[in-house]
Parts: sequence; C-alpha cells; structure tokens
Amino acid sequence: MTNLDPKELFNLSGSVAAVTGGGGELCSGMSQALAKAGARVAVLDIAESSALAVAQAIRDSGGQAMGLGCDVTSRASLEEAYAEIHSVFGAIDILVNGAGGNQAAATTSQQNPFFDLDLQAVRRVFELNFIGSFLACQVFGKGMAEAGRGCIVNIASMNAYRPLTRIPAYSAAKAAVVNFTQWLAVHMAQEYSSKIRVNAIAPGFFLTNQNRYLLIDPNSGQMTPRGQAILDHTPMRRLGTAADLYGALIWLCSPAAEFVTGVVVPVDGGFSAYSGV
Repeated sequence: MTNLDPKELFNLSGSVAAVTGGGGELCSGMSQALAKAGARVAVLDIAESSALAVAQAIRDSGGQAMGLGCDVTSRASLEEAYAEIHSVFGAIDILVNGAGGNQAAATTSQQNPFFDLDLQAVRRVFELNFIGSFLACQVFGKGMAEAGRGCIVNIASMNAYRPLTRIPAYSAAKAAVVNFTQWLAVHMAQEYSSKIRVNAIAPGFFLTNQNRYLLIDPNSGQMTPRGQAILDHTPMRRLGTAADLYGALIWLCSPAAEFVTGVVVPVDGGFSAYSGV
C-alpha cells in the first residue's frame, strides 16, 4: 500500500457491491453506507418491495443503486440476481452476506422446550444464516475467482463465540459462518487470487424487530431480564445501532484492508472482551 491519503484508502468509487438482506433494518443502512463511499449498490432482499425502497433512497441521495427480490436459500434465485446485476452494473467487486435472522419456533422457552423444537424452523434458521451465505459465496465468488479480485464480508454474531441461551439454531448457524469465513479466505487466496479477501463482522447486540420480543417487555417497555443481562455484560452499557457497523464494513471493503483476510471483527461494545469480573 503506497497511497496513504485517507480519502483514497476508504474510497469505493468504481466498485459494485451486492448486499443480501439489504432491505432489513441493519443492512439497509449498510447498503446506503457503501453507496456513500462511492459503490454502485445492488440491494437484494426476499421482500422485493423493501429492496426497491432502499435502492430508491440511495438514488434520492445521489447514489447509484438497484433493488432486486432474491431468496438466498435458492441458487437459481441468486444466479438470476447475479446475472441482472452484471448486466446493469458490470462485474461485482463486493458481496455482503447480510441475509439472516432467527425464528420464534426455533427458540426455546417454557412453552417450547428444546426437546420439542420444530425441526423445520431449526432447518430454516440454519439455511437462512449459513446455507444462504454459502450459496451466495458460490454464485458471486465464482465471478471474483474468474476476475482474480473481490471482497466478501459475511455477517456473523457474538453468538458464534459465546452461545446465548434459548437460540441454539441461530448460534450454531453463526458459528458455521465464522468457520466458513476462515476456510473460504484461505481457499480463495491459495486457489485463485490473493486479491480476493473474505472477512466477517460479528455484531454484538442490536435492538431490531426480530429480537425486540426477547429484549424489551411489551407491557412495561423496560428491558427484560435477558436484555438487562446483556447490558450488564457490555462495558459500553448500550445496545448497538446500525451506524455502529458502517466503519468496520467500509474498512473491510476498501483498499485500507487489502492485507486483511480471514478475520472476524467484533462490533460489540466490548461484550466479547468482558469476563464479567
């Protein structure tokens, strides 16, 4: 790296980024952040209307974006999206695997004990979080291998390192994402090109519509015991916001991280560093 100008180090101008789950609460902001850094962004989401709305917001702000409906658990759907993006924007330089989430039916409780967890719900959580990332890396990564360059950012979780109670399927799937990120980083560099980088971000605890029922009591509006326990073990004493992810994302996608591959970056307010004592 010879150019030390910060404006150039973190500049994504001329690049094309695809963001799965891009219509969601966290990834919609990540899509917009990539656009602000200069990338042309393809927003992919199973809810096409959400993808289109985020893409429109980017265009309204002066960026370039397109929105597409896409099911990451379907290779055919991903291939169709890849072809459409390639025809409009050209080669895809950046893939952000943001599609994911948990399901209440795959979460243990007194009413839903581990021994009775619905297998279909467990499979759906694993397929969405791990298989969805795996398939997207196959479809989009092939183009990167052919071009000899590219950047993949997977979205892991604190649960990959320190499994939380009640969410066995989600924790296991995110642990698989971490392992796969490290494996693919080595595979791409050794078999195809050292200019293909694969990393991940491990968000700490962010309040979203998907986990609100676990963290906030709907009657009182106060933190549940689970939510308070998370805050007590987060040295920064707050939950994360979508904007907390943008810096790490832009860094991993930019020339500033050209010698960084196979890492998982915690964005967690210190949760992973705190032993509780």
